[in-house]
Amino acid sequence: MDDMKEIMEDFLIEAFELIEQIDHDLVELEANPEDLELLNRIFRVAHTVKGSSSFLNFDVLTELTHHMEDVLNKARKGELKITPDIMDVVLESVDMMKGLLESIRDNGSDAAAGIDIKNICVRLTQISEGEASSAAAEAPAAPSPEPVKEPEPVAPAEEAAPEVSDAELSKLSDSEVEAEIERLLKVRKAEDQARRASKGIAPKSPEEIAPATSAAPAPAPKPAPSRERDADKKVPAASSNSAVAQEQTIRVEVKRLDHLMNLIGELVLGKNRLLKIYDDVEERYEGEKFLEELNQVVSSLSLVTTDIQLAVMKTRMLPIAKVFNKFPRMIRDLSRDLGKQIDLEISGEETELDKSIVEEIGDPLVHIIRNSCDHGIEDPETRKAMGKPEKGLVQLKAYNEGNHIVVEIVDDGKGLDADMLKAKSIEKGIITEREADAMSEKEAFGLIFKPGFSTAAKVTNVSGRGVGMDVVKTNIEKLNGIIDIESEVGKGTVMKLKIPLTLAIIQSLLVGTQEEFYAIPLASVLETVRVPIDDIYTIDGKNVLRLRDEVLSLVRLSDVFGVNKVFDGGDQTYVVIIGVAEAKLGIIVDTLVGQEEIVIKSMGDYLQNIPGIAGATIRGDGRVTLIIDVGAMMEMAKDIKVNIRAEMEDSTKAKEKPSDYKVLIVDDSKMDRTIMQKSLEPIGVTIIEATNGVEALNIIKSGEHAFDAVLIDIEMPRMDGYTLAGEIRKYSKYRTLPLIAVTSRTSKTDRLRGVEVGMTEYITKPYSSEYLENVVRKNIKLG
Repeated sequence: MDDMKEIMEDFLIEAFELIEQIDHDLVELEANPEDLELLNRIFRVAHTVKGSSSFLNFDVLTELTHHMEDVLNKARKGELKITPDIMDVVLESVDMMKGLLESIRDNGSDAAAGIDIKNICVRLTQISEGEASSAAAEAPAAPSPEPVKEPEPVAPAEEAAPEVSDAELSKLSDSEVEAEIERLLKVRKAEDQARRASKGIAPKSPEEIAPATSAAPAPAPKPAPSRERDADKKVPAASSNSAVAQEQTIRVEVKRLDHLMNLIGELVLGKNRLLKIYDDVEERYEGEKFLEELNQVVSSLSLVTTDIQLAVMKTRMLPIAKVFNKFPRMIRDLSRDLGKQIDLEISGEETELDKSIVEEIGDPLVHIIRNSCDHGIEDPETRKAMGKPEKGLVQLKAYNEGNHIVVEIVDDGKGLDADMLKAKSIEKGIITEREADAMSEKEAFGLIFKPGFSTAAKVTNVSGRGVGMDVVKTNIEKLNGIIDIESEVGKGTVMKLKIPLTLAIIQSLLVGTQEEFYAIPLASVLETVRVPIDDIYTIDGKNVLRLRDEVLSLVRLSDVFGVNKVFDGGDQTYVVIIGVAEAKLGIIVDTLVGQEEIVIKSMGDYLQNIPGIAGATIRGDGRVTLIIDVGAMMEMAKDIKVNIRAEMEDSTKAKEKPSDYKVLIVDDSKMDRTIMQKSLEPIGVTIIEATNGVEALNIIKSGEHAFDAVLIDIEMPRMDGYTLAGEIRKYSKYRTLPLIAVTSRTSKTDRLRGVEVGMTEYITKPYSSEYLENVVRKNIKLG
C-alpha cells in the first residue's frame, strides 16, 4: 500500500529528527533544570513519537516512550527533580529508542531489534512512582511555577474521537486501518488550515479547527496573564513562517541529487573539452571572423555551466550542526565517565558543506574530542592546583575559508609536550633517537597520528589502544583535507581541520613527467619554482632543496610513481612545493601544464587503494589523468633515496668522443637500416636500430638510451613515421630532439605533413652517404 509506505517513510524521517532533538535538549535541560519551557518541549516531542509509533503498531517503542514520558510529565509538574542519575536513565532510554528506530528502518519492526526494554522500563517506573514524592520533598525551596491547575494531557478532540487502546488497535482490519489513515490525512489538512488561519484569518467555524486541536500535543501549564498575551503575539508569526516554509519546500531523494551532481561533472568535462577544441581552432584559424562568435558561445556556455554547478552543489550543502549536535551529549557522558567537569562551546554550526563530507567528518571529530577530554583536560583537583577553573572547556568552531571549511577543536587542558611525545615514540619503536633529534616541535606533534601511538597509562573504554588519531589523519586525508596542531604545555591545544567544501569538483595543478600527467589538488600547492640544479643537495641519502634560506625535502615525481626517467640536459628544473599542515615537500616535474578545474572520478573496484592516488579525471583533450593523494605521496617520498643531482649532472656531461653520441635508426627494411648505418660509420656514433614505430617508441620510453637524433622511415607497419614523430614530440624532454625523415615520399604535401608533426629534416631516397652524414653531423652538433 503506497499510502502506508509513504507514512512509514515520513514517520522514520520525523522520528529520527525528534530523537536527535530530545538527545540534545536533555543535555541542555541537565544544565538548566529550571527551564520549564525546554522541559515542556521535550515532553511534547516524546509524546509525538509515542503517538506515531502507537498508531503504526510499534509496541516496543511505544512502551519505552510511554515510560520515559511518565518521568518527564512528573518533572514538568514539579513533582520530580531532574538529577544527573535520573538523566543517565532517561538518556539510556533515548539510546534504546534510536536502536529501535534503526531496526524499524532496516527490518520493518522494532521487535526484531533484540533490545530488551524490561529493565529500563522498570527503572523509569521506579523514578516516576517510587522516587517522585521524595524528589519533590527534597526540593521544596526550588522555584517552581505557580500552582496553576495542570490540564489533563488529553487533547480536546479525543472526546469526539475516543482513544483506541493498543490491544484494540492490533485487532483492526486492513480496511479499518485504511480508514484511520484517511482520518489522519484529513487531520493534517485541517492542521494546515489552522496554520493559515493563524496568520490572522479567522476560521469559519469551530469545527474547522477541532481536528487540528485533536492532533496537538498536551498543552503546557498556563503562564502568567501578561506572558500569555506575549505568547499570543508570537505564536501566529511562528506558525505563519512554518506554513510558508512547508509550501515552498519539497523533499528530494539524496540519490537524485547524487545523480544530478554526476551529470554536472560530465557537463564540466564537456566544457573543458570544448575549451581545448576552441584553443586548437583559434591557433589554426587565427584572425578568422567566425572565431569571435564561437568565443562568445563558448564563454556563455562556460558561465552557465559554472552557475549550474554552483546551484547543484548548494542543494547538497548541509549545516555542520548535523554533526555538531551530537557532541553535547558525548561531552556530558565523557565528563561523568572520566570524573571531570567539562563544558562544550559550539560556534559556526550554521556553516555549510557538502553532504558527503558531513557524513565522513563525524568519526574524526569524535576521536579528536574524546582525545581532548581524556588526555587534554585535567581533573578538577589538578586544574585547581594549577590556578585554572575546575571546569575544563572544549570549543568546537567552524568557519569558511575560501573554498574550504575550517573546523577547530580547542581545549584549555595540559597541552602537548614535544619532548614527552618523542620519548614515548622512541619507547614504542615508532621513531629512532636520531630521528627524534632532527624533529621540530610541529613534527613531534604529528607523532600522535602514528599507528599504535598512545600516552595513556592504561587502556580504558575511552582511550589507550593507539588506534584513534591515526584513523583521524587517514579519514581527513581521504577528504583531501589537512590537519594542523598548535599547542602550548599547560595552556591547551588547538587542532585545526581544513577540508574542501565538496569532493566532486576541485581546482588542480596539472603537471607532467615524461608522457604521464598528474593532477595535484590546488589546495595543497604552495608555490611552483624553477631552480638551478646547483641548489639541490644530498644529505644522508635524501635530496634537499635550498629555497630562500629554507631547506626542503625533494623528490622526483617519476621516482614516486616509477616512471622511466629521461633527462633533457638542462641546468634548471621545475619544482612544485606541496604542503600538508606544516610539512612541506618539493616535487621535481618535467612540465607544468597549468591550473584546471577537474571532476574527481572513482578508480573502480579493481583499482582502489593505489598508493599515492586519490582518483582520476578526464582532461579537456580526452586523456585520463591520475589525481595525486598529497598526504600519501609525502609518506611514500620518505622511503625514496636517489641522488638526483648526480644523475642530472651525468646527463649534462659534455660528450668527449663520437661514440658518446647515440642515433636511433627506425626502418622496417633491413637493407635500408644497413645503408644508413654504413653511411654513419665515418662519424663513429653509436647506432641503435628499431624495425617499426612501436618498437622505436618503446625504446625511447624505456629511458635506457639518451638519443641525439632519430632517423625515421615513413612507410612502416604498426606505426608509421608521422605518428612516431608526433608521439615523440609529446615528451617535453624531446621537444628539441632532431627527428630526420628518410623516405621515398617526395610530394610537397608529404613534406608539409612532416613539418606539422615535428620533423626537423626531410631526406628523400635515394641519397648519398656523404649527404646523410653531413645532415646528422649538423643536427647533433658534432664537428
